[in-house]
Amino acid sequence: MPTRVYCCCSALRPRYKRLVDNIFPEDPKDGLVKADMEKLTFYAVSAPEKLDRIGSYLAERLSRDVVRHRTGYVLIAMEALDQLLMACHSQSIKPFVESFLHMVAKLLESGEPKLQVLGTNSFVKFANIEEDTPSYHRRYDFFVSRFSAMCHSCDSDPEIRTEIRIAGIRGIQGVVRKTVNDELRATIWEPQHMDKIVPSLLFNMQKIEEVDSRIGPPSSPAAADKEENPAVLAENCFRELLGRATFGNMNNAVRPVFAHLDHHKLWDPNEFAVHCFKIIMYSIQAQYSHHVIQEILGHLDARKKDSPRVRAGIIQVLLEAVAIAAKGSIGPTVLEVFNTLLKHLRLSVEFEADDLQGESEGSANLNTSSKDNDEKIVQNAIIQTIGFFGSNLPDYQRSEIMMFIMGKVPVFGTSTHALDISQLGDLGTRRIQIMLLRSLLMVTSGYKAKTIVTALPGSFLDPLLSPSLMEDYELRQLVLEVMHNLMDRHDNRAKLRGIRIIPDVADLKIKREKICRQDTSFMKKNGQQLYRHIYLGCKEEDNVQKNYELLYTSLALTTIELANEEVVIDLIRLAIALQDSAIINEDNLPMFHRCGIMALVAAYLNFVSQMIAVPAFCQHVSKVIEIRTMEAPYFLPEHIFRDKCMLPKSLEKHDKNLYFLTNKIAESLGGSGYSVERLSVPYVPQVTDEDRLSRRKSIVDTVSIQVDILPNSIPSDDVVSNTEEITFEALKKAIDTSGMEEQEKEKRRLVIEKFQKAPFEEIAAQCESKANLLHDRLAQILELTIRPPPSPSGTLTITSGHAEYQSVPVYEMKFPDLCVY
Repeated sequence: MPTRVYCCCSALRPRYKRLVDNIFPEDPKDGLVKADMEKLTFYAVSAPEKLDRIGSYLAERLSRDVVRHRTGYVLIAMEALDQLLMACHSQSIKPFVESFLHMVAKLLESGEPKLQVLGTNSFVKFANIEEDTPSYHRRYDFFVSRFSAMCHSCDSDPEIRTEIRIAGIRGIQGVVRKTVNDELRATIWEPQHMDKIVPSLLFNMQKIEEVDSRIGPPSSPAAADKEENPAVLAENCFRELLGRATFGNMNNAVRPVFAHLDHHKLWDPNEFAVHCFKIIMYSIQAQYSHHVIQEILGHLDARKKDSPRVRAGIIQVLLEAVAIAAKGSIGPTVLEVFNTLLKHLRLSVEFEADDLQGESEGSANLNTSSKDNDEKIVQNAIIQTIGFFGSNLPDYQRSEIMMFIMGKVPVFGTSTHALDISQLGDLGTRRIQIMLLRSLLMVTSGYKAKTIVTALPGSFLDPLLSPSLMEDYELRQLVLEVMHNLMDRHDNRAKLRGIRIIPDVADLKIKREKICRQDTSFMKKNGQQLYRHIYLGCKEEDNVQKNYELLYTSLALTTIELANEEVVIDLIRLAIALQDSAIINEDNLPMFHRCGIMALVAAYLNFVSQMIAVPAFCQHVSKVIEIRTMEAPYFLPEHIFRDKCMLPKSLEKHDKNLYFLTNKIAESLGGSGYSVERLSVPYVPQVTDEDRLSRRKSIVDTVSIQVDILPNSIPSDDVVSNTEEITFEALKKAIDTSGMEEQEKEKRRLVIEKFQKAPFEEIAAQCESKANLLHDRLAQILELTIRPPPSPSGTLTITSGHAEYQSVPVYEMKFPDLCVY
């Protein structure tokens, strides 16, 4: 009996293979067989242990079809993989994922753009799936490299190039979303990955104009649709990447930005660099802002020898970053920011000084002037950054920054400043002084302190006023403007702008409050110092109109903010002293400066008389101003500061009615209850060492004569032997103090070094011995001998030094003033 032979090859094949084969039609144009796909999906869900085999078989078929360029079957296989991936969420899906990623990698490796886009789309779908448990052994190094390469596609067809770039950006976005959510899997943040991802995104963000011009006009759908615009898509991906960055990996995400900007020379012009860092600052978490600022500062240090425009571009980026960070958390980098900026300010001034020196030596080329201007751009950018940063700080931090900057200002004759100015020379030192004071001016802008002691503590006031005595009118202007920022607590300065005779001060609507106890104490302690600097500032030979305007504003603000009755009297004494100095002219000032001082005094006395509202005082001032208007208009600010003003030949022959008279002022103020006794005492500025420190000209330095008061018991011969003979050579040595400054510096250095390095016990013992020596010396000087009273009247005789005082009653006993050197 014949037997029937069946072809059992297909029947003996595993069921999962038969189900996979059935989803492929004979003609790939028909697409995926949906009925058979449903069977395969049901089988995979029912038997999840078969998923890895299904995936392996599908990967085998897809690899074969890719090699044979059967694109239709490749599309069907990927569609099936996508449906299986979305339907199955069990633990067994992990082996299937490995097969899936292997197939995606095959597509990305192919040279056909259509398959690359297909693989990218499948990967993006996979990235959006949340797995129950992460797979820590899975790595995405290949996908990072491949997607980054696609972002830099240079296909000759603009549409294909844009399509591949978009696919690369979406692939990077998928990698980021798949990896950054797992805290234990931080491989994506490693530098080797960030160095590929970040430049790829920046490259597409940078090419927005170029891409738009090649694809079509901006109004075309391709440019308007965000999904089809590589620049917009890359920016969104960049924001998402930075938003997921944490404390530990923030720097790895930011550093590639600097490398990209350096490589493509995007610091000059720096519009794109500013745009990038605005994205960074707004995308990261606020508490990490100081990390970005630190990175910018570090990069500025690394590029300190680059061209001025590059450095200016980096500083402008820092300004934008600081402007955003100042609204949130800046962290511990406040002083670091200012220290770095001041260091680069010094470097810029040094470069500028070198260029000027080269130009003076005849070695300059055609680019010298442009380079000099570029350095000024750097300096202005630094000052603007310092000012903006400082003005956004809270008051307590702003006070520290003011002290910090003031401590950097170099003052001739001192070595307390921290900036190295040894290589700058006089011109460079002057330039750095101006730059630092301009920075301080911007930091103090808008600063409002409740008390003047808070705004101008002694540790800040003394170094601030030192430059006000320097022989440079611009430095003195800056110091006065800083003072105005700190003194003007009620925004009155704008109303006082410009020196002039104000007909009615009430029209200015000056805002003022009652002087508090702290402000009164401040003026008692520092008032004479302020008066002295105003007095000496008026007598500088290089003053211009702005100097007189600022000095007038200083007097007016002091009257508004700090003046009680005692201060008003002192200010009037100061004004009269300025008038007398202009008339006598001991400093040999030019006629313009003498008339300028007279005009300044007239403007201020007109202001203060109306502020205190004493009718007799106002009448006297108004009368003098009226006479000046008719007979001597050059004594008024409206005329002397006008171009081509006629100046007098001398002031000695003028009628006294042209001057403000002390007796008239005292009489008018005394009638209103003011204590005018001190008005009869001419104002004389205090004598300090600031003239020497600020290089002011002086005829003779003060010579100290030291006298020892010796007791009677010492013989007269010894007295003669211990007294130095006063000769011409001795006086010459006393007057010639050129070497004293160096000796004082050396003494100061030795004392500081000793207190820093010597043991505490040694310092304490030496101080104790000096105290004992001083005690013994005082006892020798006084040598008080108390004799018993000769009568019961209660009197005694005292012998001190060379003088013997007569017997006086104990309760009437007086001691002379003793000078102890």
